[in-house]
Amino acid sequence: MTDIWFARWKPGAAATSGDPVIVSVTEFTPHRPWTAVGVAARGMALRKTWPGLEGALGMWLWLAPDPRCPRSGAVSVWRTEADLQRFVGRRDHVRIMRAYRDRGTLRGKTWQEQHFNPPAIREAARTFLAELA
Repeated sequence: MTDIWFARWKPGAAATSGDPVIVSVTEFTPHRPWTAVGVAARGMALRKTWPGLEGALGMWLWLAPDPRCPRSGAVSVWRTEADLQRFVGRRDHVRIMRAYRDRGTLRGKTWQEQHFNPPAIREAARTFLAELA
């Protein structure tokens, strides 16, 4: 399986959830390896805001550390699709997406899990990310 490193779980404002939950996995692959540094810095800045995000259960940042073709992204868990969409439309998130849209390839997947089970969600995300490699 692809070597993928996960940061610690960062809880969101919705620390507990009724089931089901929405899972979003994103992957950014920069055209040039040095772009990964800026993406990582901005991802960490967004991560700091996580405890205040309405509907966010939590998230992991992740990295596949290939020096020639690093991939990185986030696995986020939400109460509802509307909560996820509210985050996607946030001004700071949109600004980052616009700044990097021509500097790499972005892929992602969103699905519903019947139960909020962080270890199972992380493994499902890891499997998905390994398939993308």
